[in-house]
Amino acid sequence: MKLFSEVPQSVLREIRYVFTDIDDTLTDNGSLRASAYSAIEALDNAGIGVVPITGRPAGWCDLIARFWPVRGVVGENGAFYFRYQRQETRMERFYADSKSQRQEKQKKLAELATKIIEKVPSCAVSADQAYRETDLAIDFAEDVPRLDDKEIQHIVTLFEEAGATAKVSSIHVNGWFGQYDKLSMAKCFAAQCLNLDLDQDGSTSIFIGDSPNDAPMFESFEHSVGVANIRAFENQLKTPPRYVTDGHGGVGFVEFSELLINARGGSEV
Repeated sequence: MKLFSEVPQSVLREIRYVFTDIDDTLTDNGSLRASAYSAIEALDNAGIGVVPITGRPAGWCDLIARFWPVRGVVGENGAFYFRYQRQETRMERFYADSKSQRQEKQKKLAELATKIIEKVPSCAVSADQAYRETDLAIDFAEDVPRLDDKEIQHIVTLFEEAGATAKVSSIHVNGWFGQYDKLSMAKCFAAQCLNLDLDQDGSTSIFIGDSPNDAPMFESFEHSVGVANIRAFENQLKTPPRYVTDGHGGVGFVEFSELLINARGGSEV
């Protein structure tokens, strides 16, 4: 992985949209610092649209789409996107599954949660589960002492044995029934909301993330970046990002944002 500071200015000047993970990409030790939030606003002010791509729940994503200076948000690992139409004061919600499908799958996930907690008692159902509409988040590092890799893999295996998709973030194992993922919904959002084909117009977009569940995004995006904490997962990444920041977490995101803005002749964050 090359340092992001080595990316040619001519490449950075073409970027119009930033797709970004949230946990441990925008945040530091579980907190969104003022500097990282200001970096999002500075990008927006510079004409670079920001789209968070996260495993976090629908309840959080409603707030993010409504209050943050972003173009929209993809949530629950690709189950939906929310976009707030500010001039119309209207929230637009698009889901991969119908309401009845989501309700049926939630019943199956609730049963699976009971089994996982029974088999791996040191984990917990995520504190944000009450605000989720489509997936099950099992906490292995946020509000419980971090589990070892063997226990985390056991959780993944229990999801997969039940026929669910499982992805490991920096804090949760997220599981769901369905074929969607962050990448498929990011492409859907880009096409429907930005009039952008991410496969054909890759030079104008960039993705920044931090963990193994971002690997499909790293692989698909022509321009992909990891904050420095991605180095801890190098051996687990089938496709690493093309570039990496010097800084970890939100510090790395601020560094990334400043380089993008300065390439367009703007002021530092």
